[in-house]
Amino acid sequence: MAKMTGKEMVLEALKREGVDVIFGFPGGAIIDVYDTLEKDGTIKHVLVRHEQGAAHAADGYARASGKVGVCIATSGPGATNTVTGIATAYLDSIPMVIFTGQVPTALIGNDAFQEVDIVGITRPCTKHNYLVKDVKDLPRILKEAFYVARSGRPGPVLIDLPKDVQNGKAEFVYPQEIKLRSYNPVIEPHGKQVERAYRLIEKAKRPVIYAGGGIIISNADAELRALAQAMHIPVTMTLMGLGGFPGSHDLSLGMLGMHGTYCANMAMANSDVIIAVGARFDDRVTGKIEAFAPLAKIIHVDIDPTSIQKNVKVDVPIVGDCKRILKRLLDIVKDVGRPDEAWIDQHKAWLEQLDTWKKRHPLTYKMEPGVIKPQNVIERLYEMTKGRAIITTEVGQNQMWTAQFYKFDHTRTLLTSGGLGTMGYGLPAAIGAQMAFPDKLVVDVAGDGSIQMNIQELATAMEQCLPVKIVILNNQFLGMVRQWQELFYDRCYASTEFTMTPDFVKLAEAYGAKGFRATRPEEIDDVLSKGLEAKGLAIMEFAIAREEGVFPMVPAGKATTEMLLV
Repeated sequence: MAKMTGKEMVLEALKREGVDVIFGFPGGAIIDVYDTLEKDGTIKHVLVRHEQGAAHAADGYARASGKVGVCIATSGPGATNTVTGIATAYLDSIPMVIFTGQVPTALIGNDAFQEVDIVGITRPCTKHNYLVKDVKDLPRILKEAFYVARSGRPGPVLIDLPKDVQNGKAEFVYPQEIKLRSYNPVIEPHGKQVERAYRLIEKAKRPVIYAGGGIIISNADAELRALAQAMHIPVTMTLMGLGGFPGSHDLSLGMLGMHGTYCANMAMANSDVIIAVGARFDDRVTGKIEAFAPLAKIIHVDIDPTSIQKNVKVDVPIVGDCKRILKRLLDIVKDVGRPDEAWIDQHKAWLEQLDTWKKRHPLTYKMEPGVIKPQNVIERLYEMTKGRAIITTEVGQNQMWTAQFYKFDHTRTLLTSGGLGTMGYGLPAAIGAQMAFPDKLVVDVAGDGSIQMNIQELATAMEQCLPVKIVILNNQFLGMVRQWQELFYDRCYASTEFTMTPDFVKLAEAYGAKGFRATRPEEIDDVLSKGLEAKGLAIMEFAIAREEGVFPMVPAGKATTEMLLV
């Protein structure tokens, strides 16, 4: 068998794994891999302007497409610049493979130029990582990396490539399949546990399905919708689960938790059976843990056994793939053959109560003459895109207003940093999504603070001719922190007010893009129309009410029933 260099092995593995685009930034320790990629020319490389942007773009590509995202960086600062993006993907279970260059193996540990222990640094925020010390091991490692990244509970996997390994030679024997003694994710659920879950659901008078990001990761949205409709069970979603069940559906309660709907939080507090699917009961959902869902028996479906029983006591744990478990439940429902009318009668009082809560405390806001309300901008964005756009967000108030007022009816249409809450995520993620779907409308909803975190990636979008649209809700504040300061720190706005912000219209023009601005409510539709219809990259800036808040809001340490509504 002919021998290959390590850099050639990387290229061949990428082809075999179906990778069609890589996001990265070159440097001396990874230049040999770049040389091979360029000379081959079959895999598209997107040159970003910062390695954090590369990681977020790979993340956005993965979330939108369901494929493994790939990024590449050099050693030292190039590698460390990816860490925030890696941690973002790790906390949201996004499949990624990250390649980093490293100094030659003989120099590792000698404080060589641009040497850092990136394996040690990223160990807490990768699903797995590798330092390749022998080129003979590289084919196996490459295959393992993609397998680990996409299987079970997905996550980022890092491969650190010393320069001598990139240029060393060995036979390329690429494994057909991978078997790891210490890693065997459970896909098929235990049948008895599924039956136990059904018996609990069957008797429930006030059931709620609590759907998380696992629904989207496992492509289980159709099964979730079918189960909810068959048994007439309302559905509430986490931030990561939005789009996993249609937001405009009659059974949708919207998002739950700290900034969730009144109805969703009250439903969880009064439910007698909660069916949690692909969710992890994090603190933003549960609030004060002692007061969370006091009346409910809990069924917890998750592919990661370590997520079950971690935060709340569970009555029926089911480990396995969400899609397969929901299919099993649907099969039981069909076998039982219980008519729709029976489920409607059983849950009638509950559904009526939920409808009352929806009408009593809907998501709303107060219009003011001459003032742009951000919620209105998001509502109009939803109506004008007909809910068909891929929406990325930054983090903060812009993120929560989007989650509340844009009804996500389709899976993989909201790309947002949930677990880590990474400002600067939205723009590079939009670039990744647009690379995955060149013909789809991709919109990044941003705040004036968060957009500046990775605003240099405007150059990447322009260079790649990507028609990304950016909606900036400009209140000249770090809005979410300001809101907390208003409510809990006597309006002491410590380091949250921007006394200087760029002219975003001129900034767009400086990059060769289109820029539009609205300062009055009557200009919203015109700016959105021009921006969405513009050819190529466009920024739409809205000068919004400066001290507008995100409500409902559950204060830290409070129960989710203790919502601030105004």
